[in-house]
Amino acid sequence: MGTLILGYLLIFLAKCADVSLATIRTIFVVKGMKKMAFFIGIFEIIIYLTAMNYVLSDMGNPLKIMSYALGFATGNVVGITLESKLAIGLITAQVFTSKQVEEFADFLRDHGFGVTVIEGRGREGIKYIMQIVLDRKKLIRFEKTALDYDPNAFITVSETRTVRGGYFGRDIGREAMK
Repeated sequence: MGTLILGYLLIFLAKCADVSLATIRTIFVVKGMKKMAFFIGIFEIIIYLTAMNYVLSDMGNPLKIMSYALGFATGNVVGITLESKLAIGLITAQVFTSKQVEEFADFLRDHGFGVTVIEGRGREGIKYIMQIVLDRKKLIRFEKTALDYDPNAFITVSETRTVRGGYFGRDIGREAMK
């Protein structure tokens, strides 16, 4: 009985690891990180084939199939959680404020963020947008800093694949992708 439970647990853990690695590998592929995607792919497929072989050896066993399915579902959650903890890559934040934009921009700069102020036109006239490119690992600190200055600021965040030049110099893309 203990051997059977261990077998089901191994199927669950193998599938969970396989799907978690697949999630991380997909993120690396999207971000153009070929080497990381390559090496993770090797481990991912070894684990996948091992788990699949064990399940296929006895497809009539519903507990093996359930262990596999639960591992798959759990692997999705674990993969997403891992990816958010790794916070790989760059983002671009846009901040809309009713405060004095130059003072706000200087405040953010004083806290280590590169800021570009863009003038736009809205229904109610000229609006200013602050655009900030930063490492995803710094998002929480950035949001806290911005909201400390203006609790009513409207902040949008989007993924950024590549950055060249500017405040961060040529190495931001490589540094953020390490």
